[in-house]
Amino acid sequence: MSLIHRCATALAVLCALPAAAQAAQPETYGFDPVHTRVMFAISHAGFSQAIGTVSGSAGTLSFDRDDWRGAKLEVQVPLTRLDLGDGKWNKAALAANLLDGKRYPLARFVSERVEPVAGEADRAQVCGQLTLHGVTAPLCLDVKLNQLKRHPLPPFHRTAGFSATARLSRAAFGIDAWKSVIGDEVELRIEAEAIRDKYVGDQPKTNPGDAAAAPEEPVESTEPTDPAKPQPEPSR
Repeated sequence: MSLIHRCATALAVLCALPAAAQAAQPETYGFDPVHTRVMFAISHAGFSQAIGTVSGSAGTLSFDRDDWRGAKLEVQVPLTRLDLGDGKWNKAALAANLLDGKRYPLARFVSERVEPVAGEADRAQVCGQLTLHGVTAPLCLDVKLNQLKRHPLPPFHRTAGFSATARLSRAAFGIDAWKSVIGDEVELRIEAEAIRDKYVGDQPKTNPGDAAAAPEEPVESTEPTDPAKPQPEPSR
């Protein structure tokens, strides 16, 4: 190979490097508030797992499917959009002795590290800090990438869909009222759709008058102390 040929080949490689590096950069996605929802389940006096959902989350995801370790996630969840299926129960959950939605209307999760699951290209553990009820504590999510492709409907945005699960102790976040009625362990299930270059930087969607949704006169702030005279649950 002539010296000129070798120089030309080296120059071509050098010119290609910036394009390759650019192609490897993570893409930026924003969470679709309609198709992103947090579901939670918690024991109701041992009779059942009470189920609620929160819609309207907002946040940003930096993600490269080929390099999960470089992913970064920040999301805010508007607790005042909590729905337990009953208006009075919603207010009770947002009252000052529980979630205190008036003072703490948002929960916030910021990732710190992402560990891919060995042998499963579409699974990873995402660990970071959850801020809830004014307390920040570590939380790890088990995350599955469901699909990453162009959405089949107009305007055909590139979309990433995820499912995630986690468990937390409500007492760890200072939410410890009604221990005899409400369990401590909270099971989380999250379904999320993130759209490339859309919804980035948006604020959480809230309802008019929310918390506001936390009542001015909260439900009883202490749990029953006399088993013979239990305090009533919110009326139906």
